[in-house]
Amino acid sequence: MFDRSSVFGDVLDSPAGRRVLERHLPGVAASPMAAQFRGIRLGQLVALVPELEDPAARDRLWTALAEVGDGGSRPPYAPQIAPDPGYEGSAVPRGRAGLALPGPVPRWDAIEIRLDGPSHGNPFVDVELDAVFTRGGQQVRVGGFYDGDGVYLIRALADVEGEWAFVTRSTARSLDGVTGVIRVIAPREGSHGPVRADGFHFRHADGTRHRPLGTTAYAWTHQPEALQEQTLRTLAEAPFTKLRMCVFPKSYLYNASEPDDFPFPGSLAEGFDPTRFDPAHFRRLERRIAQLAELGIEADLILFHAYDRWGFADLGPAVDDRYVRYVVRRLAAFSNVWWSLANEYDLVWSKDEADWERLAAIVGEEDPFGHLASIHNCRPFYDHSRPWITHVSAQRVDVYRTAEETDRWRERWGKPVVIDECAYEGDIDQGWGSITGEEMVRRFWEGAVRGGYVGHGETYLPGPGEDEVLWWSKGGVLHGSSPDRIAFLDRLLAEAPDGVWEPLPSDWDVPWGGVAGSHLVGYFGFNRPRFRNLVLPEGEWRVEVIDTWNMTVEPVPGIHRASVRADLPGRPYMAVRCILSPTPSPSFAEPTLIARAHTL
Repeated sequence: MFDRSSVFGDVLDSPAGRRVLERHLPGVAASPMAAQFRGIRLGQLVALVPELEDPAARDRLWTALAEVGDGGSRPPYAPQIAPDPGYEGSAVPRGRAGLALPGPVPRWDAIEIRLDGPSHGNPFVDVELDAVFTRGGQQVRVGGFYDGDGVYLIRALADVEGEWAFVTRSTARSLDGVTGVIRVIAPREGSHGPVRADGFHFRHADGTRHRPLGTTAYAWTHQPEALQEQTLRTLAEAPFTKLRMCVFPKSYLYNASEPDDFPFPGSLAEGFDPTRFDPAHFRRLERRIAQLAELGIEADLILFHAYDRWGFADLGPAVDDRYVRYVVRRLAAFSNVWWSLANEYDLVWSKDEADWERLAAIVGEEDPFGHLASIHNCRPFYDHSRPWITHVSAQRVDVYRTAEETDRWRERWGKPVVIDECAYEGDIDQGWGSITGEEMVRRFWEGAVRGGYVGHGETYLPGPGEDEVLWWSKGGVLHGSSPDRIAFLDRLLAEAPDGVWEPLPSDWDVPWGGVAGSHLVGYFGFNRPRFRNLVLPEGEWRVEVIDTWNMTVEPVPGIHRASVRADLPGRPYMAVRCILSPTPSPSFAEPTLIARAHTL
């Protein structure tokens, strides 16, 4: 029978299957575009059909397809594997495992408890382990995991100073009932804790303002070591404070290379063992996450995606659950981790809403430290009002207009809006990957004055004879013109009284943002007026003309009341900023250029 895992071309080639598709997807089955979709799964295809956004309509399609088909039913998914209650017999003394504790741990660092225990059988599934910590008068449960070679680890984010007493619980007798005390001390300089949602914006746990200046390098940790190191060097010089990246490797345009290792042991040729994990793979991932933290960059970890040739997109609920539990237990102690349940969830054909809600519940259960969590769309939005979703992670919804929707999405969901994919600066043969640097910067500004955050990405083709390395997929180096201009925008945001802009009442042709009554920013986008008559609120105001592309701030001479004519250069990408006196001005007495010399 056919189902959402079936390949579209196979169903079209079946007379009975074609009749079902022509009834339920008439605009697709009979379209000249059908040949383009022959190799994709039905579950991915339906995400591209507006008429099938209704769950009831999809159910009718799956029911009809289940009644036809030339082959047998698909093999069942692997079942759940319960921990083995007899893994260690009664003769094994309780709590005898070797214990190694860390010295004093700075607040916001990871507490790591090491237990040396049994390794027979398959400890990844045979053994369940956790610890109950008592700190600050409260208890918190933290799950443990097997790290290979008889080593078990329990990691906790040190979010409270003072003594942390713990007791372990395990189905393996030697790991059960181990106790100890760890001391958490003051944080290291520059360590601010995990990022939390703060109204429509973000702060670190210690109150420090965070602005997610994001970029994307999906598969950078699946590349050769030298390329990963080059990516880190690039990030050290770039302005970005967040990086979207996948746990599973990616198979898609410009993502054809085979990784050296995977979350599960095995290979594409020999298959994978989904009952075990590859600890060495995760240790390398952890090292990269820690290196991002040293650079002040949040790791926005994508747990699932549809771009897959290894079978990771269709593991089945039991393996999905075990994978998520293992990843979160390993990584939730890192301050700079965000959870992105999926990139383009609606294209992950093997999962529906019930699956995402179940997986989100596992993330919440295994992460007692409340890291940010989101889910990213291709076409239809997920219901971002769900309580587990901390912020909106959006993809563009129109070829041209997306950032312009920011304020409306804020009102719709009451949460911070991060447009993680507004298209990419580049020159590949895809509309999503061939916008100019000017257009990328324009989209950042359009989102910023509406109180949101837009993400960067870069997809420039390599030159003749060069390796096929695009930043958006593999990292490497940046070639585009937008990063420095994005850094300039971030500097201006930081100069607002609270380091953020809110959307303000706007003119019909100019959006305004900032802080009501004291700090006003208007953006002209691709319009190019020669002047603007500004009506000012009550008070005395300093007015500045901002060239968002050339990165200059030029004051309009004088202190202004009621209204002022701001002369403009008649070119696009200009803005004006009005600051109420006597608020100390963060602007510049003379026109100022903010840029690295090599970009000019």
